[in-house]
Amino acid sequence: MGKRIVFTGGSGKAGRHCIQYLLSKGHTVLNLDFNPFPNPDGVGLNPNVYTLKTDLTDSGQVFNALSSHLHTREYANARTASGSPTTPPDAVIHFGAYASSMLVPDNETFVANITSTYNVIEAACKLGIKKIIIASSETTYGVCFTQGDADYHAFPLEEDYDNDPMDSYALSKLSGEVVARGFARRFGFDIYALRIGNVIAPSQYESDFVNYITKPETRKRNAWSYVDARDLGQICHLAVEKDGLGFQVFNATNDTITTTIPTEEFLKKACPNVPITRAMGEWEAPLSNRKIREVLGFKEEHNWRNYVKLP
Repeated sequence: MGKRIVFTGGSGKAGRHCIQYLLSKGHTVLNLDFNPFPNPDGVGLNPNVYTLKTDLTDSGQVFNALSSHLHTREYANARTASGSPTTPPDAVIHFGAYASSMLVPDNETFVANITSTYNVIEAACKLGIKKIIIASSETTYGVCFTQGDADYHAFPLEEDYDNDPMDSYALSKLSGEVVARGFARRFGFDIYALRIGNVIAPSQYESDFVNYITKPETRKRNAWSYVDARDLGQICHLAVEKDGLGFQVFNATNDTITTTIPTEEFLKKACPNVPITRAMGEWEAPLSNRKIREVLGFKEEHNWRNYVKLP
């Protein structure tokens, strides 16, 4: 049976594909964003998803949005058994944020991102919403937006890594994980943080992705890993369906490395000073998704090799 979900930042590249996947699984979704919800191809608007313009840095707006109707169609519904005109959502998925460094000044990146994450988690918990999923980031592994050339501590990158980023964006995401852990401990709810890899929309395979494969030196900051936006939707669905884990961090990536050279062979050449701490699968992504496969049952549907024709 489908669930009622509030999704923040759903009009962006990742969100539009995630929401489309959630709709395909029978869920009802309210989008909190400044922009209307487009169709996945970006052409036209999707009438099945209502967008409530919400400033996530305003705690009052967040609290009201999470206790809102999910669509104007719900005005026709009868009152709930408690007398309330709305039924609380079953889950909140929080993607709304500045999506990288250098979009606004550093302090605004940090303040807006951590404030919005705090507001969403606090409001959800106090409204009794027991499933919260937040977008963390590959940048927390400390290389993506670092100054100069930096090495990772070890491969594979897994969730118990000693994260030590230096940039305001990654710091905001790592701080959001701490907020999530604190509220999960306080309320006993499930709060899952997804360390999302470089998000690839379907249209990018014919344009950007060929360069990623043929110029692997440009992909170190993304740990030669990625997540297809549609597979990210599957991850969100699995996270909504999986109960009882408390606070968890999951790398949200696809299965394989974005090179034509097997993983360990490539990493030993590209990062000769970085230890490999366990045997890795032949083509395993350095930003490993082993945990979401084993714990959530993720099975990728969109491997880049199915879409990219190499020269």
